[in-house]
Amino acid sequence: MLAALAAAMPSLGRSNQSPIRKDNPTRADTKHATGGRQVMVKGVPVHYEVRGSGRPMIMIHGFVVDSRSLMGSMEPIFARKAGWRRIYFDMPGMGKTPASEAIASSDEMLDLVLSFIDAVIPGERFTLIGQSYGGYLARGVLARKADAIDGMSLICPVAIAERTKRDLPQRTVVTKNDAWLASLSRTDADAFTPNFVVQTETTWRRFRDELLPAIRGADQPSLEKLSQHYALSFDVDNLQTPFTKPVLMLTGHQDSDVGYRDQWKLLQNYPRATFAVLDGAGHGLAIEQAGLFEKLTEEWLDRLGAEFSHPRLS
Repeated sequence: MLAALAAAMPSLGRSNQSPIRKDNPTRADTKHATGGRQVMVKGVPVHYEVRGSGRPMIMIHGFVVDSRSLMGSMEPIFARKAGWRRIYFDMPGMGKTPASEAIASSDEMLDLVLSFIDAVIPGERFTLIGQSYGGYLARGVLARKADAIDGMSLICPVAIAERTKRDLPQRTVVTKNDAWLASLSRTDADAFTPNFVVQTETTWRRFRDELLPAIRGADQPSLEKLSQHYALSFDVDNLQTPFTKPVLMLTGHQDSDVGYRDQWKLLQNYPRATFAVLDGAGHGLAIEQAGLFEKLTEEWLDRLGAEFSHPRLS
């Protein structure tokens, strides 16, 4: 997730003054929800959930948060788009997957993700969605398994692992409701305001429900250790050949955590990519610009569907 969120974790972990709702199925998963599952991967009991049926889609969440962050954004879309088996999982130290001393670097995390994919969909083709740190790992998966991947969506992806080398816009707040913000507790305000450029009750409620429980429950020591080895040992974007399947890359114009200019440079790897920079969106783009996010994702799913129905000649 956000570097600012990671920095705020110690204070966030001490108090939870906001009412947190229990998870309820969305319209998309009421019929097909299978509940939580667990699979042992490299000695780690990885928690995952499967929603829907059809072609497999692997969802890789961001740093500090868990699979709920992608469920909240993606499941409303699949209420309108059938034919996809969405596989959400929690990375070690986040959500319901415990931390492991064996996962102390992004190289080890990528190995776990690759092994997880082999364990839950052995031999199957799949599509990838990665958000933030998950977008970095998704490109690592692509570098290793491009021949098995039918498409990829990157949501505010980390383009450059080392923060000091990123080309970032200045921190900006686009929309702010000062009267409503004054009603938040100091703890909640400190968690919310540094990470959203649209600071309204609507964005707060989704942050509270989809992100904050995971942030406050994250295994802080293990993630701190992982953050010290955040960069992969190889260049994930040095592909041998361009990836010619449908790609969607969404960035926020006000994203001061991972930016948008560095991501533009990745387009040479994706001849069939749609690239969008959304105004009024920071690193919480999928929440801050939910309508545009859903429309652009639906269009990407339509492109994928067209590929399956009418495969291009090689």
